[in-house]
Amino acid sequence: MGRTIERLKYIFAGVFALCLVGIFAYQAHVVWPQERCEAQGDWWDPDGRVCARPVLISDITGRTIPERQAAEAAAAEAATSAPVP
Repeated sequence: MGRTIERLKYIFAGVFALCLVGIFAYQAHVVWPQERCEAQGDWWDPDGRVCARPVLISDITGRTIPERQAAEAAAAEAATSAPVP
């Protein structure tokens, strides 16, 4: 009986060690790269495991997005420069 207990002790210790290695490998290859990517402000793609930087549509098309303040300033300028009848 003592030999069986001793053998089971080593089997359970080995399975425990393999689980620890598996958890550490998962953290190192999946979780930590994702956290680093998102900390930089980039987007993480879990399917391809790719860290990508978002690109604005205005960068691709060359058209600018008008800012709200610029539109308000233009409207205020148009209102002040309009001739009074």
